[in-house]
Amino acid sequence: MINFYYWPTPNARKVSILFEELNLIYNPIKIDINKGDQFSDKFLNISPNNKIPAIELVEGKEKISLFESGAILLYFAEKYEKFFSNNISKKYEIIQWLSWQIAGFGPMLGQAHHFNFYAKETIEYAKNRYSNEANRLYGVLNKKLNNQNWITGEYSIADIATYPWTMTTERQGVNLEEFPNVQKWKELMKKRPAVEKGMKLGQEFKKTSKLTEKEFSNLFGENQYKQR
Repeated sequence: MINFYYWPTPNARKVSILFEELNLIYNPIKIDINKGDQFSDKFLNISPNNKIPAIELVEGKEKISLFESGAILLYFAEKYEKFFSNNISKKYEIIQWLSWQIAGFGPMLGQAHHFNFYAKETIEYAKNRYSNEANRLYGVLNKKLNNQNWITGEYSIADIATYPWTMTTERQGVNLEEFPNVQKWKELMKKRPAVEKGMKLGQEFKKTSKLTEKEFSNLFGENQYKQR
């Protein structure tokens, strides 16, 4: 059994998409990061960085726990030998683009989203800095997708990792019409039944109103940083 600790965020959706693509049976356990569930001792034993997603996998007498979405994707892609590659050069091309998403595309888009949407004060420098970087990164992706359907030429965990971060372009300061290859790729992703199902997990929990002071503190403020 796979226990999957999640909240409907881009990083968690990477994992739910892969689980659906692999047709795995898993037990979704919601960690309400707005409420502060990520700071519980039980969860910190699994994910000491207090972030979702995380998994616990029980196989016979062995229990494996993993946090960080990239590590989880690599574990299951290698384990089931799907959406990865045994060819060494192709394997590291996939790892390269997965690393690009983890190190740049996700964090920079997250910062653009934060300063354009969540920040309590308008800081033009921060908005411009991260929105410009978001647009640069979409440009990198657009060029990579020129004349091919998938990021590395074949559908892989690089596509799975990148797609969920492209859902809120307006909050990232990005006009997707400027990146036609990304638009075509997104349409192909959207048509995959496993992607559709993985993206829907926990959708009912998404916050539709403004964050309360406590929720803001749990995500971005004092409560987040006192958990050291």
